[in-house]
Amino acid sequence: MRIKTRYINSGGFVRLENFVDIKEVMINEDFLHPENESIAIGFKNKDSSGIIEFTVGEFERLTHSVSKKMHLIKSFKTFGKSGAIKLKEG
Repeated sequence: MRIKTRYINSGGFVRLENFVDIKEVMINEDFLHPENESIAIGFKNKDSSGIIEFTVGEFERLTHSVSKKMHLIKSFKTFGKSGAIKLKEG
């Protein structure tokens, strides 16, 4: 996965690009406060690591946007229950 970020500091805009591997997908459930549920994606490479956390609404908008454009993707990899990577061709 490629992560591109841009932020402002005292010297102006700083752009950062990093190639990382997704290591874990975490679903944080909150039975007492369901509005606080979230989906987090953990990533790591040799020099950096981090977590991208989505609210349920943000993740639903993301999946809805991607599902409308799936016909443009030639192939993709998915992780199965056993951890094996399978190639899907469309």
